[in-house]
Amino acid sequence: MTTALVSLREVRDSDLPFFWKHLSDPEAQRLAAVTRDYHYDRDLFDSHWARVRAEPDVQMRTVLADDEVVGHVAVFGPPGEREVTYWIDREYWGRGTATAALRALIGLVGTRPLHAHAAADNAGSVRVLEKCGFVVTGHGRCFARARAGEIDEVLLTLT
Repeated sequence: MTTALVSLREVRDSDLPFFWKHLSDPEAQRLAAVTRDYHYDRDLFDSHWARVRAEPDVQMRTVLADDEVVGHVAVFGPPGEREVTYWIDREYWGRGTATAALRALIGLVGTRPLHAHAAADNAGSVRVLEKCGFVVTGHGRCFARARAGEIDEVLLTLT
């Protein structure tokens, strides 16, 4: 397994079919746990992405690995409560792609603190966040649609 060159760029309309493929992957949904209606319905997905892309406070980027669309990263939310989110194609898990993409996004965003949430049993995602400087600042419980029940969640912060 070789390491790909990871880069970010502005989201293009042509990226959306790739994002849909990534977000609608049942195994990725199960691992991420907390999913929304737009993970399951293409029309809702299209509406969600139109809304997100029009929001000036959302910093959204397409993740490329060797110039191939493999996911997206974003920072969103009000000042003082800004959160990061990312979703990487399952074929690129375990290759450092999410870590490289999140580091690049953090480098673009001067705002601190940044917050993140992850399913407590999603060790890969927690590890990505920790490698990018986030520290665990709390624990909670939330409803995880992809698992049809409550799960433990880890709250992380980058200061």
